[in-house]
Amino acid sequence: MFEGWDAVVLARAQFAFTMSFHIVFPAFSIGLASYLAVLEALWLATRREVYINLFNYWLKIFAVAFGMGVVSGIVMSYQFGTNWSSFADKTGPVIGPMMAYEVLTAFFLEAGFLGVMLFGLERVGPRLHFVATLMVAIGTLISAFWILSANSWMQTPTGHAVNADGQFVAADWLKVIFNPSFPYRLVHMVLAAYLTTSLVVGAVGAWHLLRDQHLAGARVMFSMAMWMATLVAPIQILAGDQHGLNTLEHQPAKVMAMEGHYQSHKDGAPLILFGWPDQREAKVKYAIEVPKLSSLILKHSLDAPLAGLDTVPRENWPPVPITFWSFRIMVGLGFLIMGLGLLSLLMRWRGMMYQSSLLHRFAVLMGPAGFIAVLAGWITTETGRQPFTVYGLLRTADSASPLAAPAVGSSLIAFIIVYFAVFTAGVIYILRLMAQPPHPGEQGPTKDLPARAAGITPAAGAAVEGAR
Repeated sequence: MFEGWDAVVLARAQFAFTMSFHIVFPAFSIGLASYLAVLEALWLATRREVYINLFNYWLKIFAVAFGMGVVSGIVMSYQFGTNWSSFADKTGPVIGPMMAYEVLTAFFLEAGFLGVMLFGLERVGPRLHFVATLMVAIGTLISAFWILSANSWMQTPTGHAVNADGQFVAADWLKVIFNPSFPYRLVHMVLAAYLTTSLVVGAVGAWHLLRDQHLAGARVMFSMAMWMATLVAPIQILAGDQHGLNTLEHQPAKVMAMEGHYQSHKDGAPLILFGWPDQREAKVKYAIEVPKLSSLILKHSLDAPLAGLDTVPRENWPPVPITFWSFRIMVGLGFLIMGLGLLSLLMRWRGMMYQSSLLHRFAVLMGPAGFIAVLAGWITTETGRQPFTVYGLLRTADSASPLAAPAVGSSLIAFIIVYFAVFTAGVIYILRLMAQPPHPGEQGPTKDLPARAAGITPAAGAAVEGAR
């Protein structure tokens, strides 16, 4: 069936498919774990019943999402040995230890306290239970630390040497871990996780407020979510701008693809708002652009020169069309999220926070926006790095296993069938939980709910991301 296909393209498609399913669950779980810690802290401080009701309500959803993140991430670990064995061999001495650190810190921390968090409130007491919740929240952040460090090293590799067998080995672990892009990517991803969660929480609260404006739980969750969107969205835009400047310094070809700059501009580059990038003809057709604005954003000067892809060997060009459009989707959604936060601030000032059906409908529509933005951001990051898995050092074509296309294609079809069956059922179950409003005396998870005491994501899978 797949005779004549490119096995590397199929392997990349398989990783992209499995990673796209997986990444939304850690993004949601990181933010939701912190939200649960805040809710329990507020309950301990005020003893208001609404906070513990919301805690138990979202804890059930967290249990399912967390388990789905674990299951979807396990598959990517196996792809090291199946589709990307050359990558594993060459980068293992660097990537492997960082994944082990993730297991020894985040994995064990989450595994040790998750069971207490899910089922232990009545058994260990409120204060010790809060410690367990806090440890799980911290564990998710530590997990993000190590995974993003490993992936960032693949984006901006530093602190390494190459041994006689052609393998990357660490020469300076501090430089490997704290590589040039890591701090920017960590901040950007954690803020994205918090915004993703706030949009989901806000959408659920708005959904129930559209039906009953007097629901205490819906009011509290909606208000908290809108404060998060109002305060964090502008910070995320600023963090994204700093990340972009760092990318321009260390991965200029990626920024050229994001901006659609096939040609260099000596006297100020335009910001192309929309257009149709043509990779073959090396130009953006039907471009709608603002003169010199790209130079102002990237160089803080209207007349600053910007190099284009004409300065890069064509065999090293990223796929411009997908990078160009995924970047615009991410940025566009970022400004929409900020718009939602500003509208909520206006309605809060007018005393219409819980009565404005316009605000509530907007919040419901924006519920999935965080997931889409995270996916678009990941696609921008990973396709912009192509044709390399380790930027400038190891090409994607040299990272794949020596497999025939039919073998890779068959497993891809199997993944598609299983993933859609399993995860569609899981998402439907989560939506059913969300469809019911929180009520007084809300109970947390029971032993009948699916839950896994394991790390939020098998580290090996998320670190590769570059197979995309």
